[in-house]
Amino acid sequence: MTQLMGRPILGLPSDLNSRSTLTDLLTGVRTALLTLSVVAVPVFGLWVLAPYGDDTAQDAGRAACGLWLLGHGAPLGRGPRAVPVTVAPLLLTAVTAVLLSRAGRRQARRARGRGWARWRSPLAVYAGYLLVAAFAVAQCADPQALLRSRAVADLAAVALLAAAALGHGLWSGLGRPAALPRLPLPPAFWPDGAGAAVGRALAGWLLALTAGGGVLFAVAVLLGSAGPDAQRLGGGAADWLGLLLACLLLVPNGLIWSASYALGVGFAVGAGSHAGPFGTRLGPAPDFPLLTLLPTDRGPDWHLLVGLVPLAAATTAALLLGRAATRWTLTQTATTATATALAATPPGLLAAHLGGGALGPGRMSALGPVPWQFALAQTGWLLAVTLPGALLWRWWLARDHDHDHDRDGGGDGVGPVVRARVGAYRLVCRLAA
Repeated sequence: MTQLMGRPILGLPSDLNSRSTLTDLLTGVRTALLTLSVVAVPVFGLWVLAPYGDDTAQDAGRAACGLWLLGHGAPLGRGPRAVPVTVAPLLLTAVTAVLLSRAGRRQARRARGRGWARWRSPLAVYAGYLLVAAFAVAQCADPQALLRSRAVADLAAVALLAAAALGHGLWSGLGRPAALPRLPLPPAFWPDGAGAAVGRALAGWLLALTAGGGVLFAVAVLLGSAGPDAQRLGGGAADWLGLLLACLLLVPNGLIWSASYALGVGFAVGAGSHAGPFGTRLGPAPDFPLLTLLPTDRGPDWHLLVGLVPLAAATTAALLLGRAATRWTLTQTATTATATALAATPPGLLAAHLGGGALGPGRMSALGPVPWQFALAQTGWLLAVTLPGALLWRWWLARDHDHDHDRDGGGDGVGPVVRARVGAYRLVCRLAA
């Protein structure tokens, strides 16, 4: 009895921190249901307020499952003819990714072991999330569903987004270990700390470009007729709330379209239509409030001022690189700036792909920016502005440092640079006299 009472509680074989696989599986199910509730609550609320009596609770549930799958980037079909719908509401995608990343950070505390024990808990959470995805796909497989699922493609899209978000959470929870190896470049081209500098410059570019796109989007909302158009389309409280919810879910898509407009490549508003700062040609578009914000068909006059947005974003990246490049050579600075421009290509491709898509066959099969054009425009702006800007800012900072060093040198406390400037000033004064 004395030995049993003297044994420490936390030293028992079944440690209090241990969790079963079933518990982790249920954690994944709970995370998926939490993300599903973000869609289901407003959908069921609109179903209660809607005056239509032919829609049942099961129809509302299928609509919620369809929107949830669409938020993962899953392609769906609409109506009896299964018209393709691939435009993902990116606000829902962002909320889902944040919740999954938080779940991954919580699992990181139980992923510090070795071997299978390190990944058992995260894999169980991942499997639980996919179980709910399979249930949603099954609900939308009915031909009577408003949004019909495509089993293989939809499960693949959910699995990809869940893996990326959970992986990011695990990476953050484990202290952000080095995920990529050092580039196989000699130190003469790739100095120490260049990877971190590229990450900061790329983050500054993306944030500044998104903020500039937000400013353009806000100006379009203030000058456009989205509000009156919503009042014209809405016939009651349920219709207005539904339009408001749809517009809010598509605000991030509007930011990407605005950024593409500012980059100069523009975006498609249906097959054969295009909106850009160098010209706009539009055809008939569906009645939707956000589509009333499209620019009018006019020449490239004040629309070219939107080029200040990527110019400011690229300048931000140049300032961040130039400050870090004060310890580097010109070759190292140029290599790092080029790597920053190339690193912006994958995020550009992904953002443009997610921000656009199709809402139907024929003309509505092309909406949003073209991914390769969007990514190429980002790389071009960064190469054109960030590369010379980083070199110029590096020279300016090094010049100030050398000026301060020279000013403190010499026996009279005045450096050669200062003496040369004073002599030139006196010569100019004599010539003027």
